[in-house]
Amino acid sequence: MKIAVIGGGSTYTPELIDGVARMRDDLPVEQIVLVDPDTDRLAAVGGVSARIMAERGHTTEVSWTSDVDAAVDGATAVLLQLRVGGQAARRGDESWPQECGCIGQETTGAGGLAKALRTVPVVLDIARRVRERALDSAWIVDFTNPVGIVTRALLDEGHRAVGLCNVAIGFQRRFAKTLGVDPDRVSLDHIGLNHLTWERAVRLDGIDVLPKILADHGEELATDAGIPLDLMRRLGVVPSYYLRYFYRHDAVLKTQRTDPQTRAEKVTDLERELLSRYADPQWRYVPALLEQRGGAHYSDAALRLVASLVNDTREIQVVNVRNRGTLPFLPDEAVIEVPARVGADGAHAEPVEPVHHLYQGLIAHVAAYEELAVDAALHGGRERVFDALLAHPLVGQTDIADALTTRLLANNTDHLPWARAAS
Repeated sequence: MKIAVIGGGSTYTPELIDGVARMRDDLPVEQIVLVDPDTDRLAAVGGVSARIMAERGHTTEVSWTSDVDAAVDGATAVLLQLRVGGQAARRGDESWPQECGCIGQETTGAGGLAKALRTVPVVLDIARRVRERALDSAWIVDFTNPVGIVTRALLDEGHRAVGLCNVAIGFQRRFAKTLGVDPDRVSLDHIGLNHLTWERAVRLDGIDVLPKILADHGEELATDAGIPLDLMRRLGVVPSYYLRYFYRHDAVLKTQRTDPQTRAEKVTDLERELLSRYADPQWRYVPALLEQRGGAHYSDAALRLVASLVNDTREIQVVNVRNRGTLPFLPDEAVIEVPARVGADGAHAEPVEPVHHLYQGLIAHVAAYEELAVDAALHGGRERVFDALLAHPLVGQTDIADALTTRLLANNTDHLPWARAAS
């Protein structure tokens, strides 16, 4: 089996490589090719990845290249973890929305739309190459944010793709640790859209223990989510970290404005240290420092997903898939993030309990925005960008949407050819 990793220069990659070595029995990978346009970064990450594989006593060949076509040629699976524009573009996404009184964030709001506009055309170009050169049975696993929008664009073009986020597996592992049990005994009633999800139940051997978790550990969960404990306990759910931008927009914006560094700047400093370690020819382990980078457990989730797709295991995993009636208040073609049964024919959402109106409205609102965001990413144009921003619940005012549109286009001309042509 051959796996191509697009965005292979990511500091996440060594964890992914370590995962391949650990899963040798379930995922017999013979070749991994890392792809990245940044050759210096790629050399550091590729080198440490090869050393990790050797240290694990694994025979998988690890190579790296900037040639996408060569990398995906004959591939069984293609993992997408790219960041168009790098941390510099992310720094913009987290900054200029604040000038208009809006959250600065790279996956939601105006910053998330900017990332989608930069990313979707690049991902679709890669997907077309995968269709031409990879195995006919090859799957694309998308970890590239904003996952819901990118996955929707891939599926709309008929690509064999499944979207993946680490939020669900992060919660599963956290709850398992809290309960002192093996993670495989814990399952989640995880519902919503990518980066807009709630844990409605935490089942230990099929029995919901979320009320006890909230009673015993609610304060810690609320602090980490940035959401008031009394609200979390009243709702009886654990919202994802990203719900703070909706439930506490003004408070979070105030904190962002007083923070001397954006998250992008913090990550840049962290990555500089990680890459320095990776470049050391004696380094052959996944550093503990990587845990501070974010994306924890991504490799476990991604490789488990690939194993299920390739081996037809029919396991239930939380992924991003077509709605197809699962949430009856959304169009069938919407992409949702829910437990799904995964096998050789792809991922298919499992039936879910009805969604409370308290969540339905926000889910439907963001889903409508995502449809407009895909249209703007595919076809460009100031009016489409404005429409998407106006539809987003974190924007929703004409003057603000217009000002955000101006800033978005001005800050992304290097990545949006149609914006350059119009300026």
